[in-house]
Amino acid sequence: MQGFLRLRLAKWLTRPLGREDYLLLALLLLAGLTPLAASAFGAANIDWLQVASVYWHKLLGLPPPQDVPFVNQRILLELRLPRVMLAFICGAGLALSGWVLQTVTRNPLADPFLFGISSGASLGAIVALTVSSALFGSAMLWLTLPLGAFVGATLSVALVLALCGIGLQSQVERMLLAGVATSFLFGAMGSLLLYFSTPEATASVLFWTLGSFARANWTMLWQPLLVFVLFGLALFAGRRRVQALAAGDETAHALGVDVARLRLGSLLACSLMTATLVASCGGIGFVGLMVPHLVRQLFPGRTLLLLTALVGGLFMVWVDVLARCLLPMQELPVGIITAVIGSGFFLLLLSRRRQG
Repeated sequence: MQGFLRLRLAKWLTRPLGREDYLLLALLLLAGLTPLAASAFGAANIDWLQVASVYWHKLLGLPPPQDVPFVNQRILLELRLPRVMLAFICGAGLALSGWVLQTVTRNPLADPFLFGISSGASLGAIVALTVSSALFGSAMLWLTLPLGAFVGATLSVALVLALCGIGLQSQVERMLLAGVATSFLFGAMGSLLLYFSTPEATASVLFWTLGSFARANWTMLWQPLLVFVLFGLALFAGRRRVQALAAGDETAHALGVDVARLRLGSLLACSLMTATLVASCGGIGFVGLMVPHLVRQLFPGRTLLLLTALVGGLFMVWVDVLARCLLPMQELPVGIITAVIGSGFFLLLLSRRRQG
């Protein structure tokens, strides 16, 4: 066995590098530099050498570096680093959710946002925020927000399934229209709550509808990280059964896959992942649509879940950097930027489908 592994490793190291290998190396290099570079940008720009020094000392458990101002250390460790981590988790989770939705529904346009899951989760979070604040104050928000978002996301999935059928044998366009209609329905209900909200509550409601990582901190980071890890492990363990659905229900049945149960479980898992992210950073759309397509274009013929998560996380981190730096002395909501990029990408996909 060891001889076989050495032979495979030697063969892999000595083979000529191709385009995909260079792309992978570039992505890995970008992944290593992103935490340092992204932490340097913001309302107060910090030299990247200071960023590297602070993170290196913290990683090794050494005393804080004396050549870095204390204010910069606090900004990096208490504000920038948890924000970068939350943005990466959000992008990776949405990208994996988009890959699952596109695979199990055989719909290349499926996305947590277009499927109505994000809108349902946002509405559930808004309702939970309003009710929980009135009854318990802010003490129970860590539990009621994700729970309300998950209930809203589940209701959205149930409505789409009721319109299209659990077997999802209908056309792709019908499923897409059902998701968009559901998204508009829950979005309208959220706007109604916004209309009747007090001025103090309006800012909180707008947060759930536009999306932002401004509230990132170490205390709230454990919840999305835990759900993301569990979601990723479950997806990696069942990836072959999920991929079997892409070949058709008949083929999946022949391979011993319980199609209806797997599809429903996958949709609920995506709902849980999306709901947790919405409860943490608001509604952010189109990431699950763009990233799986981009990875398939860069690495055709392969199913690379880790790479999909990596590209999604890096994309979201740099979108957040753009949101912080695009306007002077002002921060744009992340959802606005992803909506602008994603709408153009969506129109491009529709035009390609029409030409095909």
